[in-house]
Amino acid sequence: MPANLSSSWNFDPALIIILAAGLIALYYAQPRAQRGLTTALGMVVFAAFISPLCALSSALFSARAVHHILVGAVAAPMIAMILPLRLTSRVKVPVELVFVLHTAIYWLWHFPVAYDFALSGSWQYWLMQSGLILASVWLWTVMLSQRTSVFAAIGLSVGTMVQMGFLAAVITFAPYPIFEAHFLTTEAFGLNPLQDQQLAGLLMWTVGILPYAVTAIWMVSSRLMAPVERRGGN
Repeated sequence: MPANLSSSWNFDPALIIILAAGLIALYYAQPRAQRGLTTALGMVVFAAFISPLCALSSALFSARAVHHILVGAVAAPMIAMILPLRLTSRVKVPVELVFVLHTAIYWLWHFPVAYDFALSGSWQYWLMQSGLILASVWLWTVMLSQRTSVFAAIGLSVGTMVQMGFLAAVITFAPYPIFEAHFLTTEAFGLNPLQDQQLAGLLMWTVGILPYAVTAIWMVSSRLMAPVERRGGN
């Protein structure tokens, strides 16, 4: 509720211990000069799972959209860049399989039945979060890997933008609210369930696909265009 939102911090001891242990392990896996990225990751994780945003996402689907964006499109690429190369280079799978599994997991947890199930209890919630995190880290690891061809990496980025944009469009233009978990939780924040759902879709459609668009542009400019420019200069 708005009245107690500012005090709704998640100080669950088990969660804090697990997150701290994971961040410390990633911190010391990095070269000293690159450890600032792990610090930034810690701030994103803090915002997603400990700050009042975590509690707000149980009331507003639009807050849940922000939460998923932080986890899947901000924290996940950071983790992918931090993970040691020796861990990420051992598993070789077709990029098409990575894309299909990532898409399937994201769409699955946005089906109303699955989403309401995820909010029905603690282990159900963490089942959803674990699937989204693992799928996102895997996608970003493959997409950012130097072992992935530039065309495959750009295809992954653009393909993810398209499928997420389509999911966002379905949510935005649904003629009625579809997530029962939020039918009675939005009015206190000045939104009816349909308005909250539409706001979530717009956030997914804009902010949510932005990291993938930036990545695709960066890949074109740094990995595709740069070699052409160097050859032209020579």
